[in-house]
Amino acid sequence: MKKVRVDLKENAYKILIGHDFLSKLGIHLKSLGIGQDAVVITHPVIHQFYGKTIATGLKKSGFSVKIIDVLEGESSKSTQTAFQLMEEIAGYDCFKKIFIVALGGGVIGDLAGFVAAVYKRGISYVQVPTTFLAQIDSAIGGKVAIDLPVGKNLVGAFHQPRIVLSDVTTLSTLEERQIKNGLAEAVKYGMIYDKKLFYYLSKNYSLLLKRNPKALMDVVFSCSRIKAQVVVEDEKETKGIRTILNFGHTVGHAIEAAGTFSAYQHGEAVSLGMRIAGDISCQMKMFSQDNRDSLNKLLTDIGLPEKIKNLRLEDILNVMQHDKKFISGTNRFVLVKDIGQVKIVDNVPMTVITKAIKKHIAAF
Repeated sequence: MKKVRVDLKENAYKILIGHDFLSKLGIHLKSLGIGQDAVVITHPVIHQFYGKTIATGLKKSGFSVKIIDVLEGESSKSTQTAFQLMEEIAGYDCFKKIFIVALGGGVIGDLAGFVAAVYKRGISYVQVPTTFLAQIDSAIGGKVAIDLPVGKNLVGAFHQPRIVLSDVTTLSTLEERQIKNGLAEAVKYGMIYDKKLFYYLSKNYSLLLKRNPKALMDVVFSCSRIKAQVVVEDEKETKGIRTILNFGHTVGHAIEAAGTFSAYQHGEAVSLGMRIAGDISCQMKMFSQDNRDSLNKLLTDIGLPEKIKNLRLEDILNVMQHDKKFISGTNRFVLVKDIGQVKIVDNVPMTVITKAIKKHIAAF
């Protein structure tokens, strides 16, 4: 088992990365003083695969367990679902000391974390991510949120988990598309922070697509360590350091929302956003065309989309106006100087942005 510590003083916690240890969840929680009554939020497919293992392990350690299923997909990150969950939890929460277990991918982690952040002004929760993308990114750092129709993650909070348990065994049941989604975020980490990781992915993406356990653990560990370091330096994104984690996300989130969260999954949209950010960086004379081509080649080799299909430029630009990173009408982009080095740039000319997006839109 590999361990990463997120050293946030009173909010510090561990990320445990291993193989086939979901049944030991209760053992790892016992020393945290987290409560006695676990509310596991998941969706039916994950429940079928891992619900019994999680529940049995928790009960063996003396916890009571209630499992609540929500529908799979981004549509569950809604105000309606969040309040339905809180009403069900409130009905169950009588003479109990509850905590929440987020068992699933990024949607479940965001939704369950948001509920934990606002129910009773904040209760404890733990992240048990079951997708590659969640294990390397969204389960770490305490950013929790739900969506509004005009944009993604517009209602949220910073609420750190008490522990993150990433069992790479869960990745063996994923479709290849989900592995590719996670690899998009792994490429992001290489681009913003770690050139060695970028070239490791370039050489080993085929092993990762085949779900090689050692390769998966290595990448989950590398990305978790980077994310932990960035979060410790800028927990609530007030210093501009944590903003680098948004590389590819400004346009990526707009593509997701313009496609009503169904045309593209998160990693696919972010991969398109990274291509566009790389192109903007070249237009701004910051990034070499050779390095941009290396980025694009890796994304293509992994099997991530090259062009935005069936979406209009106007719809993408309109959604971008609601992005949280746009401050007082001024846009903000994470652009690339070199592989492993990025820069936050405000007020990128709209002509440059429009040209880059248009270049990546497929003809209808």
